[in-house]
Order: sequence, then structure tokens, then C-alpha cells
Amino acid sequence: MFQKCRPVQFNKGTTLDEVKARKKIIRDFYATWNAANPIKQVYNANLQEFINVRYLSINETAEIASRRYISTFAITHYFTEILELAEEKRRTKPKQDNDNQKRFSEIIALEYCKKEFGIVKLTVGVLKGSKQHIQYCITAIEEETII
Repeated sequence: MFQKCRPVQFNKGTTLDEVKARKKIIRDFYATWNAANPIKQVYNANLQEFINVRYLSINETAEIASRRYISTFAITHYFTEILELAEEKRRTKPKQDNDNQKRFSEIIALEYCKKEFGIVKLTVGVLKGSKQHIQYCITAIEEETII
């Protein structure tokens, strides 16, 4: 079974230094999670597919989620359950002007509603050829309470 990583405390501010600090926290979290979960994939019940965590997952999520405290909190506290329990909302074609999405045949937007937290968006890309599902990005899109 998947090993949980110990949550860390971090700042809530929006200065460049605070965002950089959260980016490092997210990268460190992924390193710890990857070490504890060497297969680097989680089965998503709704998609009935394994979602793979790759280098692209770390880069895109660290870049986007570090901008908001609540997104960083969601990743460091609920990462595995987001991957396991998020439900598909829509499928789209990759953005033509986004180099990171060029390797995908489609993009799947999923959402996970965490009680007493809010809604978290999980974006998954389906690789051309192999059809592997790759975790692309995770962000909190709505919060129920202030944490």
C-alpha cells in the first residue's frame, strides 16, 4: 500500500520569496513521496487507470501550485487520496501553444471534493502512443474553510 508522507508547515504569503519557499516544499514533498512509493503510480477508481507521477508532474505542479498556499496545502496533505479518488469532469485536446502538453493526445480534468477543505483539481495527460495517464498538475480551486 502507499506510504503517507508527513505534512509540513509553510507560509501563506504571496511574496516571491514565499512562493519560492512553497515551490521547494512541493519538490521536497514529491521526492519523499517518490522514495516511499517506488512504483510512482496510483490507481484512480473513477478512470479505472493508473495515474503515473513523473518529472513533468513535479515541475508543472510545483510551478503552478506554489502560487497559492491552499494548493500547496492540498498537495502536501492529500496527494495520494486526490490521485485515488478524483472524478472525471471533462476531456479536452491539449493546448497547441503549450510545449508541456504536446506529448499528450488528450487532457483529462478531474476534481476531488475533500470534506472540510474544498475542491481540488487534478489534471491528467494521456500520452500519445502508450496511452499512459500522467499526473500533470494539481491545484485547489475552491476552499470551504480557512486552514
